[in-house]
Amino acid sequence: MLNANSGAFVSQRSDNQGNTGSSRNILGVDVSVFTRNAVLAHMAQLIATRTHTKFSFLNAHGANIAWRDDDYRYALKKFDVLADGIGVDLCSIINYGRKFPDNLNGTDFVPAMLDHLTSRVSVGLLGGKPGIAEIAAERMGARFPGHRFSVVSHGYYAMAEEPLVLDRLIAERPDILLVALGNPAQEKWIAKNCSVENCTLAFGVGAYFDFVAGRVPRAPAVFRRLRLEWLFRLGLEPRRMWVRYVIGNPLFLMRSIMQKIGLGRTD
Repeated sequence: MLNANSGAFVSQRSDNQGNTGSSRNILGVDVSVFTRNAVLAHMAQLIATRTHTKFSFLNAHGANIAWRDDDYRYALKKFDVLADGIGVDLCSIINYGRKFPDNLNGTDFVPAMLDHLTSRVSVGLLGGKPGIAEIAAERMGARFPGHRFSVVSHGYYAMAEEPLVLDRLIAERPDILLVALGNPAQEKWIAKNCSVENCTLAFGVGAYFDFVAGRVPRAPAVFRRLRLEWLFRLGLEPRRMWVRYVIGNPLFLMRSIMQKIGLGRTD
């Protein structure tokens, strides 16, 4: 059923081992146990009933940020958090003895959601460098002609302009709002600014606009199939991604083990 206050899905869901449970704690963040088909059906229902709900995709990097950033971790309590990537699966195996039912990474999930929705929806794009959201909206419109796409704002507006951005968002009130400001800024922005007044579903989507616009290439299919897209991104941008992956991945594994022996975050 739906939580009347937040719209969060709180009923039990079946995992890939036949067990049930609404969520699993990953380094202090409650991550929903969802199959892909179940969450797609759930989102269609939320849109049909105009039930405002915030969604985030948690990977190992995001969990590392949540470990040290209290504001981000507490902001995620307002979200239905989805499992993204092999890292959260490893933490789940260490702490719960099983992985999540499906990998729900945002870059693949967003187009799957748009393809799944049979009724026409409006989609707002907010974030990215100036001009990127416009390219992404045009390409998404060509790929999904049954839906309507519009740009609310790029992500580099001045704070003095934020009231205008929020007024524009209220005027648009998209069924789906995609916010691409990067972790943890996008989730903090959604937690602070998004409500039933200005959108139905709000998603933090990271670099999704860059991928759609062709500014950043996706990993080849073999990397994605093996769930090694992080390795491709490390090779593509070693200076920017070195700390995130070379330092961050071992830290995440260590923190997952700490959680298992009772030394990690559970809040």
